[in-house]
Amino acid sequence: MTSGTPTSPPTAATADRFLRGLFDTAVAVADPLAVIPDHLPPRPKGRLIVVGAGKASARMAEAVEAHYGPCEGLVITRYGYARPTQGIKIIEAAHPVPDAAGVAATVDMLALLGTAGPKDHVLALISGGGSALLCAPAFGLTLAEKQAINAALLASGAPIGDMNVLRKHLSLVKGGQLAAAAAPAKMLSLMISDVPGDSPAAIASGPTVGDDSRAADALAIAERYGISLPDKARAGLAAGSSVRAVGDPALATCDNRVIAAPSQSLAAAAKAARAAGCDVQILGDDLEGEARDLAAHHAGLARELRAKAHENGRPMVLLSGGECTVTRRGSGVGGPNAEYVLAAALALDGAEGIHVLACDTDGVDGAAEVAGASVGPEVLHRAGAAGLSPTGALAENDAHTFFDQLSAQVVTGPTLTNVNDFRAFLILPMGG
Repeated sequence: MTSGTPTSPPTAATADRFLRGLFDTAVAVADPLAVIPDHLPPRPKGRLIVVGAGKASARMAEAVEAHYGPCEGLVITRYGYARPTQGIKIIEAAHPVPDAAGVAATVDMLALLGTAGPKDHVLALISGGGSALLCAPAFGLTLAEKQAINAALLASGAPIGDMNVLRKHLSLVKGGQLAAAAAPAKMLSLMISDVPGDSPAAIASGPTVGDDSRAADALAIAERYGISLPDKARAGLAAGSSVRAVGDPALATCDNRVIAAPSQSLAAAAKAARAAGCDVQILGDDLEGEARDLAAHHAGLARELRAKAHENGRPMVLLSGGECTVTRRGSGVGGPNAEYVLAAALALDGAEGIHVLACDTDGVDGAAEVAGASVGPEVLHRAGAAGLSPTGALAENDAHTFFDQLSAQVVTGPTLTNVNDFRAFLILPMGG
């Protein structure tokens, strides 16, 4: 169940619903059905091929055909994220660790692009999640070897930028190689950003964007985060990779455009909060770092602002986006958003009037089919009454289990878009 855009000033009794409404607003403004039409040129004459990958890509394809009518093409999305299309073939595959379905679909996509000629047009639909869904291992790596590398990356605590460098140089499709496969056809690549800074080269590991990182950089990242690579991958990277550099002639006919981004979603949530009578601070849309550390910092800010909210007699909302990471130390089930909320609750220690929500806008936090969590100042008391240990849950990276037992999870199902993490603190005037 969704809450919709909030319209009334929040109270302690409505805080959870208010925060969920801000999250729903942030997601709605990034819906491809709302975003895509303004960025589509008139349908080109002649052949049009539509390709894409990511958690939002099937919804993007649906939006394209709602505008253009039936199209030829192939799009790869996450299991459960398919949408009804008229001509574009939708293939579901695994995320965040790739599977055989993703490999087979990527092979088919590259073959389809190989049929494009100089008079043809290609429309690429790229969103977060495409890095795992577009899977064409380089250097003779097997799927099992690629899966092991990807799983190790996800557990390493490496920031998304470093992850993507290694992924690109171990791939035959990332780092501009998808666009190169379509050359000399003209390509328009429409992207929904889920990365801090909204760099097109980072979204889904930049399949249509050149990259000036080197294979040696990928090797260094593997060493830095203790990622074990097979000998053939090390030897291949030592000799270079097939990633396309910025300015590569094969990319000259590709136009890359970011059409939705975390900043737009935060701005929409901020507008809604102000309209409901709140003061708002946006802390940034590109924040990174360990979820628990960022949460402790933001909880400290929220504590400091309680007096201001009380003095002004108005609620305050702190908003932020970006992509937190979790370095796995335990064996639990807890994505970065749930871990952020748990660490924030511990740092707040029941501080009066402060509520917090953190969710992934794609509806999936880490490996759990849960968007995130939302709690108020009573959560630690409730945990104690239920015999739960919040510090133990944090130590085991088991925030999802903890919040499941307290019925504090935010479950959306597939949102059909992906503009990264959404975090919000609500600070009510004392006694509010």
